[in-house]
Amino acid sequence: MPLSMTKIAYRSGSIDNLRAWVEAGEEAHMRTRYRPTRHAEMIGGSLYWILDHAIVARSEILGFAERPDGHWTIRLAPKLILVQPKHKRAHQGWRYLTERQAPRDLEEGEEPGDAIPGRLAGRLTKLGLI
Repeated sequence: MPLSMTKIAYRSGSIDNLRAWVEAGEEAHMRTRYRPTRHAEMIGGSLYWILDHAIVARSEILGFAERPDGHWTIRLAPKLILVQPKHKRAHQGWRYLTERQAPRDLEEGEEPGDAIPGRLAGRLTKLGLI
C-alpha cells in the first residue's frame, strides 16, 4: 500500500477554504522545500490535512515535480475527501503516515458529527479520559 503523509493546512482557516483551494483546478500544487525521502512510495497515497490539531481531510498524491527554484511541488488530485477527525499535534514539515495509522474516510453524506476538537481531545487523552 502507498505511504501517506500529514501536513498542517496553514493559512486555510477552515475546511471550506481548504476545499476551495484543492478543488480550484485540474490539480492542486503544494510547494515544499525538500522532496520527501520516500517520495516514490507516496505516489497514490494521500496527503492528510491537519486543521485545529486534528486530521480532518485528505487529498490523493499524484506525484512530485522539481521547480526551477530548486524547491518541489507535490501534485494533488483536485478532490478533498473528509475523514473521521483524529487528534494530531501540530508539527513543522510533514510526517509519514501508514495506512494503519490513517483515519477512515467519511461515507457520502456522513457528517463528522460531534467530534471533539483536536486540542480538547489531546488534553482528555493525557488525562486518560478517552
